[in-house]
Amino acid sequence: MKKVLPILTSLLLLCLVQGEAQVQTVLDGAYVKEHNPTKRVIPYPHLREADVMYHKRIWQEIDLKQKMNHALYFPERPIKDRKSLFEVIRDALLDDQSLTAYGVGPAGDDDEFTTPLSREQVEELLMPIVTNYTEDPDTGERIAVEAPQPVKSSDIARYQLKEEWIFDKQRSERYVRITGICPMQESFDDDGAVRGYKKLFWLYFPECRYVFANADAYNFANDAQRRTFEDIFQKRYFSSFIVKESNVYDRAIRSYARGLDQHLEAERIKEEQFILEHDLWSY
Repeated sequence: MKKVLPILTSLLLLCLVQGEAQVQTVLDGAYVKEHNPTKRVIPYPHLREADVMYHKRIWQEIDLKQKMNHALYFPERPIKDRKSLFEVIRDALLDDQSLTAYGVGPAGDDDEFTTPLSREQVEELLMPIVTNYTEDPDTGERIAVEAPQPVKSSDIARYQLKEEWIFDKQRSERYVRITGICPMQESFDDDGAVRGYKKLFWLYFPECRYVFANADAYNFANDAQRRTFEDIFQKRYFSSFIVKESNVYDRAIRSYARGLDQHLEAERIKEEQFILEHDLWSY
């Protein structure tokens, strides 16, 4: 018995070593990428209310169909070293639970982070039960079949941003701080035409920064200088259009303008902000 035990122990160790050797893979690339996974978030500079000379709240939407925003949309399926922005958000909500989602309200207009959602509520939003109708092969009757239909990364066509446009007289600087980000799911009618965009939930952006700073985003110019999603938002490497500004009626642009007028109103607000910043300086 004393002789058999060392032999069994040796065989067990040999099997474990062989198993580890089978799991080990080769390096997919010329070097190990270590910068972005360990990147730290640069904190915002302290801002006093007394130093805020001007403040305006702006809501913008990012259309992922525009070429400049493709780094947020692709790849549609995760690859080894890169995911879409929605995949990063979903993993942080369900797997790591490092982010908190906030409800948008029954009308989809609650963006004040008042209703935190539980994990079960987030799962219901990301994997809703959809009712499909089919024909019974025996009776020919129309029957309803309920099945979960997960929200895919390709279903997210837009993101809405809630931003604070501030001029700090202490530093003589005008900057934009994003306070919230909301993924919007594209919905279609029975004919396949786009019916609109559904807001899923709001995320508090200062909390998202710690997740986005360690997630690679594609750089169109150079693979060796991989950006993160934090870089894209902080350095404004995206294209967007204004959908609302703070106003006495608390209404969005689409509530009083349509079509070309809606676009012209958004450009008017953008131009107004540019002129205001320009006039704060004297040459």
